[in-house]
Amino acid sequence: MITVYGIPNCDTVKKARTWLADRGLEVVFHDFKKQGVPAELLPAWLQTFGRDKLINRTGTTWRKLDDAAKAAVIDDASAISLMRMLPSVIKRPVVRWPDGRWTLGFSAHEFEKSA
Repeated sequence: MITVYGIPNCDTVKKARTWLADRGLEVVFHDFKKQGVPAELLPAWLQTFGRDKLINRTGTTWRKLDDAAKAAVIDDASAISLMRMLPSVIKRPVVRWPDGRWTLGFSAHEFEKSA
């Protein structure tokens, strides 16, 4: 089973979900806005991707933060706190593949290798 974590109106999430649907792959979608961020998975995501990749520092949510809030993200604990408070700051989608691997963002090439 493939699990896609993200926000439904995110363009990148839409592209990923369309790519998967076009190939007839069975997918479970975890909506950060409705279901929240799965706090128990954040440590694994941080270990897999690192803070600098998992937090989308080019996105609108990050850019709207004041300088003090940005400067406060200094370790994994502060990153987890921010991601739980503002799920839109997480780069999307986060995908769990049937073999247990994780990918971040959408790349047709990476999805092809994983699917």
